[in-house]
Amino acid sequence: MELGIPAQAAKGEDDMTSSLDDTSHAADADATPARASVVFLFDVDNTLLDNDRVIADLRRYLVRELGAERTDQYFELFERNRAELGYADYLGALQSYRVCYPRDPHVLAVSSFLVNYPFANRLFPGSLDALEHAGRFGPTVILSDGDVVFQPRKVERSGLFDAVEKRVLIYIHKEQELEDVERRFPAQHYVLIDDKIRILTAVKQCWGRRLTTVFPRQGHYASAPEVQRYPAADLAIERIGELLDYDLPALMQAAQP
Repeated sequence: MELGIPAQAAKGEDDMTSSLDDTSHAADADATPARASVVFLFDVDNTLLDNDRVIADLRRYLVRELGAERTDQYFELFERNRAELGYADYLGALQSYRVCYPRDPHVLAVSSFLVNYPFANRLFPGSLDALEHAGRFGPTVILSDGDVVFQPRKVERSGLFDAVEKRVLIYIHKEQELEDVERRFPAQHYVLIDDKIRILTAVKQCWGRRLTTVFPRQGHYASAPEVQRYPAADLAIERIGELLDYDLPALMQAAQP
């Protein structure tokens, strides 16, 4: 079943909203989707898309438009909002910045920069190939965290929305929404590809041997000191393109003790 599920509001709620197309209502149909043998769940930021480079580009643009001091203030507001909300909200931080500087004319330019950013240029080499490769064995699904405007926009403009045939789930805390993931995409086995070892560990604790965890060592989270505090993933790869080296039996075997 083809589903288009761009975003969810709050934890435990089912008020999905669509900002990509009108197919999101298919996710709430009464019919139970057929159970697949395996479903591949792909994270976005620093898994398929080099979000660290996006942030670096944003910082350079802000320094040019706002100056270094106000750029630091923007990112302070961003981190404060993320601590409160539990996810990254770049446009929300811009709204907070506007409250501090309501007469700053550069705010609109920054908004345009974010909304129109060429995300397709920031896909990691091999990202689309990895999705195509996994799609030979089972449905591929985007499973991400984020806000209900910017994150769906990123998925759409990067080309990932079409690459997974509109199968997109965006939550506030995806590791807390596994029951909903299973309801929408039931499967005997799941393969989760994510650059955050904390997320991989949390989902593994819930799904156990029904899950193969794949840890691409990309981005700043993958090299953070906290990685050493968590159990190793079933499979670690240096870049997303290496997923092409593994067929389905190899991935299934990696989940076995």
